[in-house]
Amino acid sequence: MGAPGSPEKDAANRFAEAWQAKDFPAMYAELNDASQEAVGMKKFASEYREARDIATLRTVIADSADDSRSEAGETVVPVPLTIKTVAFGVVHEDLDLPWSEGGIDWSPYLVFPGLRKGEKLEAETELAPRAPILAADGSALAEGPANEREHPSGSSAIDVTGEIGEATEEDEPKLAMRGFPPETPVGISGLERAFNRRLAGKPGGKLLAIPASAETSAAGAGLTADKGRVLAESTPEPGAPVKTTIDPYLQETAVAALAGRAGGVAVLDAKTGDVRALAGQAFSAPQPPGSTFKILTTVAALEKNLVSLDDEFEITDGINVGGRFIENANGEFCGGTFRQAFAESCNADFLPLGPQIGNTAMVETAEKFGFNAPPTLYAPSIAKEVEPAESTIPTEIGEEVDLAVSAIGQGEVLATPLEMASVAQTIANDGVRMPTSVVRTKKLRPTMKPVRVMTKKTANKLTELMTGVVTEGTGYAGAIAAGQVAGKTGTAELGQVVESEEGEEEVVEGEEATPEHRKDAWFSAFATVEKPKLAIGVLLIEAEAAGGEVAAPVASQVLSAGYE
Repeated sequence: MGAPGSPEKDAANRFAEAWQAKDFPAMYAELNDASQEAVGMKKFASEYREARDIATLRTVIADSADDSRSEAGETVVPVPLTIKTVAFGVVHEDLDLPWSEGGIDWSPYLVFPGLRKGEKLEAETELAPRAPILAADGSALAEGPANEREHPSGSSAIDVTGEIGEATEEDEPKLAMRGFPPETPVGISGLERAFNRRLAGKPGGKLLAIPASAETSAAGAGLTADKGRVLAESTPEPGAPVKTTIDPYLQETAVAALAGRAGGVAVLDAKTGDVRALAGQAFSAPQPPGSTFKILTTVAALEKNLVSLDDEFEITDGINVGGRFIENANGEFCGGTFRQAFAESCNADFLPLGPQIGNTAMVETAEKFGFNAPPTLYAPSIAKEVEPAESTIPTEIGEEVDLAVSAIGQGEVLATPLEMASVAQTIANDGVRMPTSVVRTKKLRPTMKPVRVMTKKTANKLTELMTGVVTEGTGYAGAIAAGQVAGKTGTAELGQVVESEEGEEEVVEGEEATPEHRKDAWFSAFATVEKPKLAIGVLLIEAEAAGGEVAAPVASQVLSAGYE
């Protein structure tokens, strides 16, 4: 960059080029001996890193120094720099590099162009107004400044919007590079976190040169323009709203129906797949789905012509599979036609279907329904910020008995309420699974295309079977006055309860325990059969009773609200 034979300009240009390349050792190499004795390499680099963080410096672009001047007995080389910052705009300024005794005579004020001897860099940051999170009808689910966030539709909205809080240590450097000072309130969960960048907008403020002896905080608290020279300034850019697909009344009802119990509720539009409500652990903490997974097992069996709705099964209290006798729920006797077996959730009739379907078809069917893939709540770029839990099934399930227990939603099969709501949505939509978007803005929506999971004929058969569950089976408590509900109950056995040596209850697997079992209660459904509007997945973790007794009434309450 510099002309040969001018050591001071050559050194200045090499220094600036190294800064542009973020090569601190190369910059340090251009200092004269006295400067290197005064400051070590680590301290030198830390000074530039601190200035980078204060200024929210993004890039340094160095132009060639083609002039020099004599000043106070030493040579000064002005190097034209363009500094691009995140929060304070672009700075066009010369960096005056003093040169003497064979190198750059370095001092701390050289960490940023425009600083003078005895000055240091400080920032007076002004945050942008945080944008609201809106419901589908345009009403605010969350609004107001980050440190005074309000929820006009009630606290039930927090299950969707998430909360504002202090950033984690892992997130602080990323936020600093976007211009946010330490301890700035940020989204720490839900949509507040997923869309924090969009909602928070872009900070602005003043980048100041102040006396190095000034007693101020690292963030420049209390500084004003008359206490320092302004090197750069910008106006904050307000955040952009996030409009969701949430129905405020359904959201309130779902949270009320969950009633503070461990578990979750997810409600979807039966045709579009859009999320209408999310309560509790609706898309986190996957659990064994129990007999709701029999929907998927039935789809696989029907598509392979392994069973018909009129097939007859022996009435029995269990069955031997892979050398292991597995009882029906509570040791009950059941059987009859496949319709009856589905309505009564008869394990003995579903366990053999697992090995008959086989590992490949079982896994392929589950993956068509969305297992082993991230949920599609929003665009992939957003999902990187907050990744909802995947519902999973092993790609290699195992032995005959493993396939059997997987067929009834036990073993290593795990699902979320959102997934099981999506399963019901797929049946309601003639066998086509839609993306479960929680946002309306087109560029923020998931990119997934609809997936044909089964034929319309198979979907119609599942609708018939799921209707029977509610009219004459285990899911009668899921009925609503507005029309016919099609659903499937599930009760996943988690293990048996024993008392530890410390006198506390704990759940264990195996036979050496008390008769009391811990269980998860499930219900997956859609309504109405005549004109599908809503699909729902309900999970109650470690519930006091079976899915038909406790999860189905939750679904009934929420689905009824959708028809008021």
